[in-house]
Amino acid sequence: MKPGSVAIVGAAETTELGVVPHLSQIQLHADAALNALADAGLRPQDIDGVATAGNTPTEVAYYLGITPTWVDGTAVGGCSFMLHVRHAAAAISAGLCKTVLVTHGESGKSRVGALPRTIPPSGLQGQFEAPYGIFGPPSQFTIPVLRFLKDRGMTQEQLAMVAVVQREWAAKNPRALYKDPITVADVLASRMIAYPFRILQCCVVTDGGGALILTSADRAKDFPQKPVYILGTGESVETPMISQMEDFGSSRAFRVAGKRAFETAGIKHSDVDHLMIYDAFAHLPLFGLEDLGFVGRGESGDFIVARNTAPGGKLPMNTNGGGLSYTHTGMYGMFALQESVRQVRGTALAQVPGVEVSVCHGVGGMFAASGTIVMSNQRP
Repeated sequence: MKPGSVAIVGAAETTELGVVPHLSQIQLHADAALNALADAGLRPQDIDGVATAGNTPTEVAYYLGITPTWVDGTAVGGCSFMLHVRHAAAAISAGLCKTVLVTHGESGKSRVGALPRTIPPSGLQGQFEAPYGIFGPPSQFTIPVLRFLKDRGMTQEQLAMVAVVQREWAAKNPRALYKDPITVADVLASRMIAYPFRILQCCVVTDGGGALILTSADRAKDFPQKPVYILGTGESVETPMISQMEDFGSSRAFRVAGKRAFETAGIKHSDVDHLMIYDAFAHLPLFGLEDLGFVGRGESGDFIVARNTAPGGKLPMNTNGGGLSYTHTGMYGMFALQESVRQVRGTALAQVPGVEVSVCHGVGGMFAASGTIVMSNQRP
């Protein structure tokens, strides 16, 4: 894909976020899709490409009455939607389709029509990790984060500051689940979940969804919204077992996906005006800042404590409030993409002045996968 040859021309979240017990999971997909279609001035019959995770593209296409010529059901966890954007851009560039709908819907809180969350006993995690007592993200993520903190010499206070800054951004966002300010002391005094994670360092649990519409940049002028151009993309995977990471202090998938996205976009770190790093737990922005190369190894904690990512900072990050305070349905990547689109469009609820380039970086599973998208309101 040539940088800037594909654009996002439609973007919207579900009408409601948070606790939405009156909509099933497939209805959340549909609500988000219809909102994105309205944003782009399109109808379902105008779509010829469908990509989604959780529910299959077969289900979503049928439910919306779409007959696609290209589908993508890539499912690698919360960053699946970053990979869908990458794959959709490639498909459009190759002429496999013209207009792609990427959807997300998840009844993460109410569990209405939600898919079961299981670790099959015959799978790698079921055989080699679950028998030793780790189950679910809070206990699994403790393995790399404890090594990260020890090797970097970082403190609990620095880890807590991530949540504090995210809440500052959330306070500017009326749609955020939690908006009341918190302090480092509040974070450290909150209920312990799995050491070192307190509850305020863990993502919220919500219902909701979002959708994007992509097409060729040459067609973008025909749509009502300001186009958001895809400059660069990257993706990678490492291991489904967090115990088998190559380096507990760094994500190989992060490094590979991020480097590829920057290279294909042809940008430097100094060109980035806005950053989204998937924050299901408070440590992920620390890993992301280092693995993407925004700071050196061991510098991420001080970087956040110095308020570089906070409102008014030189690298505004997770400006919707993130998974820690805004929303987190289970697969958060779509919401990070939505915020990058809003910031580049200039329509965000906590808008950063002068955003031209935004980097959106996601994680899937427990550092198992990663996707990175570079967006801009300027076509190269």
